[in-house]
Amino acid sequence: VQLQASGGGLMQAGGSLRLSCAASGHTFSMYNMAWFRQAPGKEREFVACISWSGTYYADSVKGRFTISRDNGKKTVYLQMNSLKPEDTAVYYCAAQTHDPRATLPSEYGYWGQGTLVTVSS
Repeated sequence: VQLQASGGGLMQAGGSLRLSCAASGHTFSMYNMAWFRQAPGKEREFVACISWSGTYYADSVKGRFTISRDNGKKTVYLQMNSLKPEDTAVYYCAAQTHDPRATLPSEYGYWGQGTLVTVSS
């Protein structure tokens, strides 16, 4: 599967953004999808994932971010509300098929190119 992330931009703290990740291929519904982020000088970290078993979030975004998917459009979304400066990062979508609750980058075999989100204070 090939992934294309979009929707990043510059936003003031407290604002909202929606990221999209469009997938190619015929079996999108089989993939467990996730969003990760990487801030400058930091390691890539898990944000949220969605699969047949439901959704799962990092504590840092729980209650503010919502992951969803549209299998007909082969797209996964990340709605980000109440943005904070510490949410500033490059956001990546990722896919794998073996673990619906995988949170480590090494568990994902397919990655989008990343989209930059900058939140100003």
